[in-house]
Amino acid sequence: MTDPSWINQIETWFGIITRQSIRCGTFTSVGVLVKKIRDYIDHWNASPTPFAWTATAGEILAKVQLVQIGIRKLVDNNPQ
Repeated sequence: MTDPSWINQIETWFGIITRQSIRCGTFTSVGVLVKKIRDYIDHWNASPTPFAWTATAGEILAKVQLVQIGIRKLVDNNPQ
């Protein structure tokens, strides 16, 4: 089984690269897109910083509870 916290870090990384590099670009080919991604990674790696979780345990658990409530509502409203 994959460690969920590792998956979250990967999702965070892809979110950052998408927002800061990919989404704002226009790419004429896959090669141009790949170069843009590689250039961004090189720039990122020139002065790397670790990801820091800023939410408290209580905030995270509150969000989990909201998601669980939402899932229960979906299940309850979709008869089999």
